[in-house]
Amino acid sequence: MKKILIAFLAILTSGFLSLATFANNKTAKADDNNTPVVTLGTSLTSSQKQGTINTLTQSLNGANYTTITITGSDLVKYLNPSGYDFTNNSGVWSSAMVQKTNSGSGINVHILPYNGHNNITTITANQYKNAALTAGISDADIYVTSATPIDGSGALAGVYAAYAKNGNSLNQSQINAAQTEMNTLSKITNQNKSKEGYSDAQLNNAIAGAKKEMAKQGQNISNSQIRDIVNNQININHLGDTINNDQKEQIINVLIKVKNSGALKDKNFQQQAGQLTDQIQSGAKNIFSKFNTPETRNWFQKLIDSIVNWFRNIFGGAIILK
Repeated sequence: MKKILIAFLAILTSGFLSLATFANNKTAKADDNNTPVVTLGTSLTSSQKQGTINTLTQSLNGANYTTITITGSDLVKYLNPSGYDFTNNSGVWSSAMVQKTNSGSGINVHILPYNGHNNITTITANQYKNAALTAGISDADIYVTSATPIDGSGALAGVYAAYAKNGNSLNQSQINAAQTEMNTLSKITNQNKSKEGYSDAQLNNAIAGAKKEMAKQGQNISNSQIRDIVNNQININHLGDTINNDQKEQIINVLIKVKNSGALKDKNFQQQAGQLTDQIQSGAKNIFSKFNTPETRNWFQKLIDSIVNWFRNIFGGAIILK
């Protein structure tokens, strides 16, 4: 009887241990999917790696995070399909941290100075946001920095790898479209940066607004409809006097590529695009608050005013437009 009791207790204990182990494994897996991931460029020195970690994780206030190293092979995997010519031996310096956030919080990008210097020399936070949206990322805080001056085009490769690490691999077609988009917007901003009446915020707000309108139409939207949407967004954002026809065609082609990538199939795409426009406008209130004043109304609004006034002069009465 004693032996039977001992055997029963052993089986019972073993069962509890198995259940505890299973529960712990589930908890670890869940934590892994929500734990921030820090991506470190393989070319960083030991001191630069620590400095990069300190810079990227300062918002965590001591909370847990995991790290992965981004190498030239990651650049080849994620960026070369969109036209880059990286090799497995290419250097990587720009680094990032990805932190999933609550549903509906949108995509937030923070470019952080390293030792007091902003070493991301070309890509802007809004360009990163738009590219992340196209790539299929939603509801995330993304932090970017670099220990040395660099254009920052490779930082998203780390973000893509971080998503893959947490079991959320992104669609390569969308990644290709995202990288093409980021390069195109960066070049257009560089070409227009000295022009009065132009800002990177206006351009990215136009792109995000176009994506929102495209998502309303759905995956079957035609190229001509995309062209109309782009023309409308350029006028809404008062870029008609700065964006030339060649740049407009580049934008249209980028958004056609976004459609062809399948990005519009994502049910969250429209919501995330809408949140992105809100973020951009909120971050550049000094620009967007001027758009509805009489002095800055675009040519279309002025044309409507002139037509209304013409009819008023002819008929001598008030005209109510419905």
